[in-house]
Amino acid sequence: MKKKFGIIGKPIKHSLSPVLHKYWFKKYGINADYEIIEANDKELPEIIKKIKQGDYAGINVTLPFKQKIINHIDKIVNDAELTGSVNTVLLNNNKAVIGENTDVYGLQAAYLKEIENNFNKKALVIGAGGVSPSVILSIKKSGIKNISITNRTDEKCIFLKKKFNFLSIIPWVDFKSEIKNFDIIINATSLGLKNGDDFNFNFANTKNEVIYIDTVYNPLETKTFKYLKEEGRKVFNGLDMFIYQGQKSFYLWNKVNPEIDDGLVELLNSKLK
Repeated sequence: MKKKFGIIGKPIKHSLSPVLHKYWFKKYGINADYEIIEANDKELPEIIKKIKQGDYAGINVTLPFKQKIINHIDKIVNDAELTGSVNTVLLNNNKAVIGENTDVYGLQAAYLKEIENNFNKKALVIGAGGVSPSVILSIKKSGIKNISITNRTDEKCIFLKKKFNFLSIIPWVDFKSEIKNFDIIINATSLGLKNGDDFNFNFANTKNEVIYIDTVYNPLETKTFKYLKEEGRKVFNGLDMFIYQGQKSFYLWNKVNPEIDDGLVELLNSKLK
């Protein structure tokens, strides 16, 4: 019997998760399919019901449901519990629907080598949405203690500070002038996403040695990414994070740790051109 997986979100057409997982299904001879599930809030209970019934063997979760889905599943564990953010859902041996978080692992696996041992560095997280708690926890796990956050609305920052009391909040109106003080900047917003808005200013006053990480991977190079790259800054897009979080999701579902080979990377890059 063919197993069925999917990703739930809205908008979701930009996702490369089907390409990623179908590549691994084929490589490891797993009889499974992976589909896009564009849904609204009211449809979440029905989707979870389908997991309980075995219609889905597991799903990934993206914006805007990483927090919302928690109210509909039986239990959150590990990094999902620490962040209050779920991006992977599966059914355990006791038929309970479990929420996991593989975004934290994805960021660490992709970029940790760039920020490890930088305990005295200052990090700025831009955005307080669905992926932000995972970004914050990843940075903290790397050993960096000085972490700030900024967002267009302060309410979300205040909410995150209740969970991560070590955070400093930078008002959005001060963000542009403050970026010069940071060694690591991570864009955890959807700004720059294909066919979407981008930052309405450049990052000219960042440090020359700044590390800029964009969680966006479609397009591979956002306007801000291109600008900082041309200015000689060290920049990373969100593709590696996407691949590594998918790798861990795949393992949780199938108990197979899939290889990230050149064929996969070339395939994903070809889809983003």
